Amino acid sequence: MAQATQEFGDWPLKRLMTEVCGSGHKSADDLTRAQATEAFERILAGEPDPTTLGAFWLSNRWKRNTAEELGAYVDVMCDRVEYAEPDADPVDCGANYDGKGRTAILGVAAGAVAAAAGTPVVVHSGDRVPTQKQDAYKHVLDELGVHTELTPADSADMVDETGFGFYYQPAFNPAIDDLFDRRDQMGVRSFVNTVETLANPAGASVHLGSFYHLAFAKKVVDTFIESEFHDLDRVLMFQGMEGYDDVRPGYTKVAEWDASSDDGEGSEGASFDDFEIETAEYGMDLEEDDLAVDDVATDSAAITEEVLAGERDGAFADAVAVNAALRIYAGGDADSIEEGLDAAREAIDDGSAHDVLEAMREF
Repeated sequence: MAQATQEFGDWPLKRLMTEVCGSGHKSADDLTRAQATEAFERILAGEPDPTTLGAFWLSNRWKRNTAEELGAYVDVMCDRVEYAEPDADPVDCGANYDGKGRTAILGVAAGAVAAAAGTPVVVHSGDRVPTQKQDAYKHVLDELGVHTELTPADSADMVDETGFGFYYQPAFNPAIDDLFDRRDQMGVRSFVNTVETLANPAGASVHLGSFYHLAFAKKVVDTFIESEFHDLDRVLMFQGMEGYDDVRPGYTKVAEWDASSDDGEGSEGASFDDFEIETAEYGMDLEEDDLAVDDVATDSAAITEEVLAGERDGAFADAVAVNAALRIYAGGDADSIEEGLDAAREAIDDGSAHDVLEAMREF
């Protein structure tokens, strides 16, 4: 431990537990940026023993992380990410990496539609990430015959050639991938599940994500503000199905932050806004159960193929169009969701969205 202290500083995880964050969810103190930075550096170096690491992760979960802590964790991670920026400036879609288990994954279809409408999109995920270990972007793309185990440089080329790019976590973020076994043993989510979605491997200026409660969207925005690595222009988040970046049907909240109007007060300033939408007003008049499937990866791939080929209408086609509209709006290529929806439906109707899918397969 003495050697580790000399290498990292004065805050081993055990000391942080006993003196800062380990006294319970009501009495625990928050970590300073320096303490959080050192803690995650130690974790990624494999220094803490499994018991101490599990206790630290759990104490962070109990007390709830601040944006300053999360910003420090993000920056430590980003120092180890292999970035590959395409010539295009895509919308970064950071879905929950541990996946879905009940409803179809619509982001591949929606991303292809957005790309066909002129808004390049990047998605990223791992493979059966703890804790849920369910289906994510990779598994739908695999079912569609799209290569997914790409180098970051290849992923960047994929964006420029097709408008849609997939970045594979083990390739661009190996430090987080190396935590797989310890996360699996933990059994519950930790702050790693949040920060891995914020890696932004393509260096995009726009992030699209989801939340369950609006407070989480504000925290994500504040995390980006606290991050010394990221310099985003825009963040769009909405209430997502199963925590994923597919919008929840019915009444839902949308939150957006625009750096150009930032008044220096973070997410509480004039740049942060939230509003309510009814998806039925955009043609997505359905319930979440209407998007349920038996086999998430296989069925999502089939739905993607059919919707993009113009061979399927109804609930899934409407949901794909609305999710594409949100990506087009997030990218600034439409002044409203309604305008984005018109562009999305045109890209499906004229066959250009299916052309994007075929280009992805050929890449």
